[in-house]
Amino acid sequence: MKALFFCFPHSLIMRNVFSRRISAISFMTWLSLLRATVRRLLSTSQSSVDPKEMRKFQLLAHRWWDEQGEYSALHSMNDIRVPFIRDTVLNMGSAYQRGSPLSGVKILDVGCGGGLLSEPLGRLGASVTGIDPLEENIRAADQHKSFDPVLAKRIQYKCGSLEEIVEESVETFDVIVASEVVEHVADLEMFIKCCSQVLKPGGSLFITTINKTQLSYILGIVVAEKIAGIVPEGTHEWEKFVPPEELERLLEANSCSVKTVNGMLYNPLTGSWSWIESTSINYALHAVKSGDQAQTSQTEPLSEMESEQCSATAGTSV
Repeated sequence: MKALFFCFPHSLIMRNVFSRRISAISFMTWLSLLRATVRRLLSTSQSSVDPKEMRKFQLLAHRWWDEQGEYSALHSMNDIRVPFIRDTVLNMGSAYQRGSPLSGVKILDVGCGGGLLSEPLGRLGASVTGIDPLEENIRAADQHKSFDPVLAKRIQYKCGSLEEIVEESVETFDVIVASEVVEHVADLEMFIKCCSQVLKPGGSLFITTINKTQLSYILGIVVAEKIAGIVPEGTHEWEKFVPPEELERLLEANSCSVKTVNGMLYNPLTGSWSWIESTSINYALHAVKSGDQAQTSQTEPLSEMESEQCSATAGTSV
């Protein structure tokens, strides 16, 4: 009986200790889950990705490489945006190599979609990383890239947002391209901040987008979407259009100085783009991140022969 008497309180004490340990473990598990949930919620609320915009493009993911389809204007935009990127980068001091003028240049194509811009930049010799939050877009881009063994080596696509690659890619890229993207993001200020973080000092940021004017509303939404059907209705929201002055303010706040702002005009009758002085509708912007490598002046522009040789390399094929 004495043994049982001493055994009983000992077992009771051990049971209580064990119970406390289980409770402590349960509490820590609960706390970890709570922290993970909070981080997820904060991450979602601070993301520049707009879920509503994603749903728009998800329905058209299979149409990226139809040159006569909904993205025909983006296909033809390559005729001016690719040379703009190429010539500007080369004039910033990159060594020209015939056939591969952008060889050795690391480019991040943000919101790459189906790869319409990534592919011609890859053909110019650049090492391109294309990111997009839609898996369907990345699948379309990967599938089309696979038809060209050269592009398969030069281009990699990742499904994800810009914020998700910041930590692993700080000051990694020589060039960042965000073409027809900023008018779709949820948090423009965060988007520009992330672009600056992954861009090397002296690196170039290229943005094409739509100005926020009465004319851009009439032509970009009323005519292009509701009347002519150049792009699907509901593609754009005028409230999210970005004036170049606002972009310049955000860029300067993130160590980037704007070097060029060029107006762009789309002719629906010819299906072609051209450069114009006015930036009241579409425009292309080039900014440079400050740093030791930043150049204060541009070198002499490419000769006409060099430009033609580069253009022959950049052609897209479907």
